Amino acid sequence: MQVNSRLAIPDSEFTWTFVRSSGPGGQNVNKVNSKAVLRWRVTESTSLPAEVRARFLARHAKRLTAEGDLLIASQRYRDQGRNIADALEKLRIMVAESATRPKTRRPTKPSRASVERRIASKQARSRKKEMRKGFNDE
Repeated sequence: MQVNSRLAIPDSEFTWTFVRSSGPGGQNVNKVNSKAVLRWRVTESTSLPAEVRARFLARHAKRLTAEGDLLIASQRYRDQGRNIADALEKLRIMVAESATRPKTRRPTKPSRASVERRIASKQARSRKKEMRKGFNDE
């Protein structure tokens, strides 16, 4: 499976199982195992660079089993072939998101004009509330 120009995962790392799909479909649902379940051992994959694997594991930790397997199921279509392609596309998107390095945040400070506008609005609000108070002669 080709993720991007620099990253590919061989099909030998994937394990497929097929089960019966849920939902409507008539009598065909009871006979055909069209739901595709992809199992991929992420922790032992040699095709992912270490930093991409670390980002992938951090981002998708909830989808991993205790053994470190990622499970992706697809039952969108009524035939096995299209469900296999759909599951691979889901995985490709997940790996591609993890392959891009996140931007480092550079702290910024507000401009002088924005600080002055904020202080002016606070002073105006303060004056408005001050005017609401009644005068006491005592």
